[in-house]
Amino acid sequence: MFHPRRTLKALLLPLAAGLALAALPAQTARAASTLTNAGFESDGAGTATPAGWSTYSAAGQNAASFTEAGGHSGGYRLSHWASGAYKVETYQYLSGLTNGSYKLTAWVRSGGGQNAAYIALKNCGGAEQRTDLPVSSSGWIRIVVPVAVTNNQCTISINSDANAGNWLNVDDLTFTSGTTGLSIKGADISSLVKSEAKGGVYKTGSGATGDAVTILKNAGMNYARLKVWVNPADGYNNKARVLAVAKRVKAAGQKLLVDFHYSDTWADPGAQSKPAAWAGHSYTQLKTDVYNHTYDVLNALKAQGTTADMVQVGNEINGGMLWNEGSTSNWSQLAGLLNSGYDAVKAVNPSTTVALHLAKGGDLSGTRWWFDSAVANGVKFDAIGLSYYGYWHGTLYDFQTTLDDAAARYGKPVFVAETAYPFRLDSEDAHENIIDLSTELVPGYPASAAGQLAWMNAVANIVEAVPGGRGLGVFYWEATWTAVTGNGWDPTDASSGNGWENQALFGYDDRALSSMAWFRHR
Repeated sequence: MFHPRRTLKALLLPLAAGLALAALPAQTARAASTLTNAGFESDGAGTATPAGWSTYSAAGQNAASFTEAGGHSGGYRLSHWASGAYKVETYQYLSGLTNGSYKLTAWVRSGGGQNAAYIALKNCGGAEQRTDLPVSSSGWIRIVVPVAVTNNQCTISINSDANAGNWLNVDDLTFTSGTTGLSIKGADISSLVKSEAKGGVYKTGSGATGDAVTILKNAGMNYARLKVWVNPADGYNNKARVLAVAKRVKAAGQKLLVDFHYSDTWADPGAQSKPAAWAGHSYTQLKTDVYNHTYDVLNALKAQGTTADMVQVGNEINGGMLWNEGSTSNWSQLAGLLNSGYDAVKAVNPSTTVALHLAKGGDLSGTRWWFDSAVANGVKFDAIGLSYYGYWHGTLYDFQTTLDDAAARYGKPVFVAETAYPFRLDSEDAHENIIDLSTELVPGYPASAAGQLAWMNAVANIVEAVPGGRGLGVFYWEATWTAVTGNGWDPTDASSGNGWENQALFGYDDRALSSMAWFRHR
C-alpha cells in the first residue's frame, strides 16, 4: 500500500457528528446534484483532497485521506491511513436534488480495528444514515446507505476514527434514486420452551425478568424461526410445542418461519436421518409422509390463527434429506420429496413463502450446483435461505459473492437462515463450546458483545446490498439457547450440555446483550 507523507502527531479533538459541515462556511462546500469523481480517477495517486471532494480533520490530519493505486475498478481508490491515531472525514456535498428516496452504493475494504469506520448520508433533511465498513482486507464488498432527501441536498461522508495503522479503501460510489432495507430481522428461538421448562430465566438489559419473546420483540426482532421434529425423544420441537410458541410469536406481532427437519433429531449436511415412524417406507410412501406431516403441522397452525408466513422444506439440505431415498445422489427422488412439501404448504395457504435452505453460505460453486440441479429437476420454491457462519463458511466476500449470485441466477429473494457469533469464549456449563478459541474467530471481530453486534451488522449490510431488492433479511440462530441444566444439545440425553451459550443473545447473567441492537437495522 502506498502511504502519504508521515502526518504530524497532534492532539485529537473530539469530532462530534456533523461537526465537519458546521465548522465550514457553506459556500466553501462544492455543490453539485450528481457525484463528482465517484471513482477517484481524476487525480492519480497521492492526492489528499480528490477533485470534487472535501477533507476535514479537527486535528489537522487531512493527509490521512488520500488517493492511491489499486481501485475496485479503474486505477485508483480513496484510502484512509496514518502511522498514528487519526480522525478524518472525506465528504462531498450535493445540492439541487429532487426530494425523495436515494441510496448510495459503494465498494469498500477495511483492515478493521478502528473505533469507527463508516459511510454516512447526512444533512439530507432527516436522520443521518450510516453503514459501517465490514472488515475485509482482500475482497471488495458492496455496501449501501439509503436516505430520504427532504431539503434538496445531502452530504456523502466517509469517516474514520482510527488507531495507528488502521486503513480503509472506498471506490466506485453511486448515488441514485431508490431505497433499501431488510424486511426480516429474525431469530431462531427453538430452544426457548425447553429452557423455560428447565428453569431458564430471561432478563432485559437493565435486569428485569421478562418473557424472552417480548424482550426480543422490544429489541426490534420481527420474525421468529421454529424448527419441527417429527417425534423427538424429549417431546420438544414437535407439533404441539410449535403450536404453543406460535401463539406467543404472533401475539407479539411477529411473523413465523417454520423449519421442517423431517427427522426426529438434528438434520444438517452431515445427518438427514428419517424419523423412526417412517423407517422402511418406500420412496412413494415417503412423499406421502412429507406431504401429510407438513400439511398437518401447518393446517393446525392456521386453525389456531397463527398461519406460517414462511416455511423451510428441509434444513441445510446440501446433501438432500430423508437419506438415502432423498439424497442428492438421486435428484429426481429428492425433487419429488421437496415438491411434496411445497404442495402441502400451498394447500394450507397459497401465500406462505416456501424456502429451500442450504448451509455453507460462502460456497459459490456448491450453491450453484445444488440449485442448478434443483431447477433442472423441476423443484418448486419461492426463496433461498443460506446458513452463513463466518468461522466456517468463508469470508464476507465469499458470502456476498454467493448470495448475490443466487439471487440473480435464480431470480429469487434470498435470506440468511442462520448466522451467529460469540460474545465471549469461556463456557458457562461443563460442555465445551463449539467456538471457544480466539484462533477460531473471524479476523476483526472480537468475542465480545461489540464484536457480536459488528458481525451481525456486517452480515445484515451484505444482505441489504443484494441487487434488485432481493435481500430479505437475517435470522440469528438460537438467540435464547442459554446454559440451563437439562436443555442440552442431545434430545435423547438430559445430561448433555450446551455448546452454544456463548453465542446466545442473552449473557451469562441472563440479561439481554447490547448486541440485540442489530434488530434495529433499517
